[in-house]
Amino acid sequence: MVNIRGGDADNTGPAIPHAPQPLHQPQGLGTIQSARPLERHRLRMLLLDAVDEDRHDVEVLLTGLQHAVAEVHGLGGMVHLPGAGMSGILYLVAESGLPESITRPWLIIPVRGTAPPGRAARNDTIIWQPDLAPPDPLPGRGPIAQWPSRLTAGIGHLAVPIPSGGWRRGALSVLFAPGAEPGAAEHRFLEEVAAWMSGRLRSSGILNPSPTLLRALENGPGPREAAATREAERVPSFTYTWDLHTGELTSDLPVEEVLAGIDPGVMSGGIEAWAELIHPDDLPGAVAGFDTGIQMRGGFQGEYRIRRQDGTYLWIEARARTITDEAGTPVKVIGTIRDSSETHAAAESVGRALRHMSDGFVSLDTDWRIGFLNHGAERLLGAAGDVAGAMLWDIPAIRAVPELEQRCRATAAEGVPAGFDVPGPDGTSWYHLRLVPVPEGLTLYITDTTERHLREADRAAAERAAAERGALVQRITRELAEAVTAQDVMTAVADGVMTPLGATGLVMVGMAGDRLTVVGSRGRSERFSRMLDRQWAVLDTTNPVGDALRTRTPLFISSREEFLKRYPGTETLIREGGTQAWAFLPLAVSGRGIGAVVICFGRPRVLDDDERTLLTALSGLIAQALDRAGLYDEATTRARTLQRNLLPQALPELPEVTAAARYQPAKQGADIGGDWYDVIPLSAARVAFVIGDVMGHGMAEAATMGGLRTAVRTLSELELPPDEILGHLNDIVGEQGSDAFVTCLYGIYDPVSRLLSYASAGQPPPAVAHPDGTVAFLPMTPDPPLGVAAPPYEVRETLLPADSLLALYSDGLVESKDRDVTTGMNRLAELLLESVNAMPTSAADASGLDALCDTLTSALLPAHGELIDDAALLLVRTHPLGSENVAEWPLPEDPVAAGQARDLVRAQLAEWDLTDEDLVMTTELLVSELVGNVIRHACGPIRLRMLRSRALICEVSDASLTTPHIRHTSVTDEDGRGLQLISALCQRWGTRHTRTGKSIWTEQPLPTASA
Repeated sequence: MVNIRGGDADNTGPAIPHAPQPLHQPQGLGTIQSARPLERHRLRMLLLDAVDEDRHDVEVLLTGLQHAVAEVHGLGGMVHLPGAGMSGILYLVAESGLPESITRPWLIIPVRGTAPPGRAARNDTIIWQPDLAPPDPLPGRGPIAQWPSRLTAGIGHLAVPIPSGGWRRGALSVLFAPGAEPGAAEHRFLEEVAAWMSGRLRSSGILNPSPTLLRALENGPGPREAAATREAERVPSFTYTWDLHTGELTSDLPVEEVLAGIDPGVMSGGIEAWAELIHPDDLPGAVAGFDTGIQMRGGFQGEYRIRRQDGTYLWIEARARTITDEAGTPVKVIGTIRDSSETHAAAESVGRALRHMSDGFVSLDTDWRIGFLNHGAERLLGAAGDVAGAMLWDIPAIRAVPELEQRCRATAAEGVPAGFDVPGPDGTSWYHLRLVPVPEGLTLYITDTTERHLREADRAAAERAAAERGALVQRITRELAEAVTAQDVMTAVADGVMTPLGATGLVMVGMAGDRLTVVGSRGRSERFSRMLDRQWAVLDTTNPVGDALRTRTPLFISSREEFLKRYPGTETLIREGGTQAWAFLPLAVSGRGIGAVVICFGRPRVLDDDERTLLTALSGLIAQALDRAGLYDEATTRARTLQRNLLPQALPELPEVTAAARYQPAKQGADIGGDWYDVIPLSAARVAFVIGDVMGHGMAEAATMGGLRTAVRTLSELELPPDEILGHLNDIVGEQGSDAFVTCLYGIYDPVSRLLSYASAGQPPPAVAHPDGTVAFLPMTPDPPLGVAAPPYEVRETLLPADSLLALYSDGLVESKDRDVTTGMNRLAELLLESVNAMPTSAADASGLDALCDTLTSALLPAHGELIDDAALLLVRTHPLGSENVAEWPLPEDPVAAGQARDLVRAQLAEWDLTDEDLVMTTELLVSELVGNVIRHACGPIRLRMLRSRALICEVSDASLTTPHIRHTSVTDEDGRGLQLISALCQRWGTRHTRTGKSIWTEQPLPTASA
């Protein structure tokens, strides 16, 4: 360290001069002082740039420091640089204008401390401390020097980082008088000076002290140095004297007697000749060590290499102490030198062995900081440059080890080695940690025991499998006997086989013609199952399944290499499957192959004889169960097909309503259920909705459902109200016996009045989602189910706003073994409320309702086939018939009414732009005939109504309850041909009874261009 003080060199008191005195006053300084600050800063930097390139690093630092202190009017300054040999250390390499009592505590400071230089270097930022304070001592060591007690309060300390090419940085510090805080301009100038220093330094290493010197600076040698001293006493050495004034070197023995191969005349050349022998890599540390030791007026120790006459190098250990005169000025250095090559070679050999050994090795000091770690430890903890000097517990990979700190402290306190296993940070590996206490701290050995743990886990799994093998056969046999479907068989095999054998996947394939199809899989991706499906042919022996079916013998493959050797060209399948070993079990019944089971393993696996015998025996049981399941699946498929055919194949597309439906059968085997739904167009643009449920499952229930659905459609053709239809259905169910139990809801929607008339026999109330975003259930007290009690059934009416959404459902949709009907209805209302506002309202598009059906059934029904009852859902969005499509007039009870009716019809058709003459004439004729029949055979009041909807509808109403019938007339009859004419001219016609009489209606198709 270079020490430049302003004032008396012998003054060691706390007083600090108020202005630093530079070594050389530059010319033109008065001009600099009188310039503005920014201009003055620029001139300073120009002066620094003019410094000769061949200046030594010490001179560079001093020159930059003096200019920095002078320009910002500081009291003094310091420069700290990092140690090349010790991570986490900064040492003082230059100072200006400060007494020794101030600089002594700053000789060596920790980077991780709270002092401004350490914080600036660590965080790469400017640090300002308004009140000067002593630095933190090195970790685990006491203060290096006593802090002055009579120091002026309020001295400010500003530290600026000195950048470098690596991650380590130094710091430039300036002390300011109390109350003088530097501003932004001073910050920028000092940053420029620090950058200039960094750019001009040729090698910061020449100023770094060695670790040996650092130990010598701190209260004498410790146990390690003492041991080294005792060792040195047994090795030949010579004593030397270095005169600091003349540079002369003298020794008590010839150098060549102690240091073989060294030039005998080196001592006569003085300190310069000796320095020329020092290895270039060791010269900076040696020079810095001697320099620091001399300034400390104490003893120091170092180890470095010197050159022999033949050009090779040997290691020496130099010990010395500084001799001062009466005034305390260093005058000479006296020390000893010995050959340490043998010791160093042994240490290097041990170091190389430790560094390259397979196990991890970490050396901790007494403060639990990492002093050394080898390559194996670096792979786990991080690079040595990043973690050396850090607390062991601060390493991220170590934090996850439970109670490691407590174990380390207990081991060090007890002095007895300890070991334990811990999981690796990746969750799959295992390590054994062995803690060995040593006099200077603790050593940590890290051994990868993952393979041992895996072997132990495999062995334990095999033992458990052997113990469970007897019970396994019984359990699988019982589950296969209870399996109903092919999926049940696959599940039973996967549950019973995969875990005991340690398998990672299972695929069951069946035969479909000449191809092998995937019946089910466990532990394999859908992509792999699709790839395997129908890829192999049954009779193709170039694949393992076909080979096993041909020989009727299980096939076991223990590795990928064996698989590829037997069946080349299967690389893609192996890669996609991610499997390392396989067992292929052929399935045959009565000499007939029906499929195979493929068991997959994630690692190479050789099955032992017991395991192979077990799988061979199981293959016969699996084959019988799969054959039974195939027969059951065929029966179930036929039953499901019958049930689908009994339900509407497609709902009618009507302008008055948009409808969608879903039916989900119960997962109870081949029995079919009795839920049904229907949408039936009626006269006068009205639409009937029906949903019902025949309780139970089986062919009888399905037949009852089919008969009731046909009866409902037939009764609807008679234009009966909801209560009468339910009454007739009740009679039908009652005739079938007391075992029948049927619920049903029937409703009629009139798009002209927007009225919904409905009656229920034991069916839950429909939910209505109104356009305003509210959801409610229709009010009703359901009457008993059909076949339980006698009519009448209560009819209710409700007014539906335009584009209302009606949800009719069976109890299987909202009720399950884990949820009652009320809870399910509330959940249905919540789902409707969430979804209905986003639904399309177009009468011609039911895709939105289809999507809503899927949403509701997915949310309300179990996802994995646990449905215990059939579920039916019918969604209907209503679309009222606008007033512009309805026309109605009263007619007089007089023969002239027919003529008036024809005039009204013609005018209305013209207003609707229905001007096709055939349509106009036909409509006039139909209306005239209907009105004429009323005049002749019925009584008033008479009303005529026309509707433009899915067809052109004409209605004539009267007060008579007599229903007209077509008569079969002879050629001589003068009347009775009116209804025959009506039937011939319209698409369909009929009579509908009302509260005040009846209405006779006709429907005619609208012209295509007007539709």
